[in-house]
Amino acid sequence: MPATVEYDAPREGRDHPARTPAGEAADEVIRWGAFSCALVPVVLLVCGSPFGAAAGAAVGLAVVTVVCRALLRRCERTAARLAGTVVSPHRGRHGRTGIGAHRGGRRG
Repeated sequence: MPATVEYDAPREGRDHPARTPAGEAADEVIRWGAFSCALVPVVLLVCGSPFGAAAGAAVGLAVVTVVCRALLRRCERTAARLAGTVVSPHRGRHGRTGIGAHRGGRRG
């Protein structure tokens, strides 16, 4: 049976906006948070803390990381929605600008 290769192709109607530099920075913060969830308990165990204390620290850090991720995603969605609702100012009857756009302008 041949192995199949799957990839995450962009799908129509996906509610995820294109990744922005701010979104990539948020992803990096989440990665560091996840790394700390693993590193801090190990360091606590190496320094002689009891297993229960290290496990408690790991759970606490995991909860904080999950909450921060949810808040960051919510902020990204709100910013994307607000950016999509920007309305251009009204320009008048025909919307022309530049030289000759107003009465008395040079015609020719």
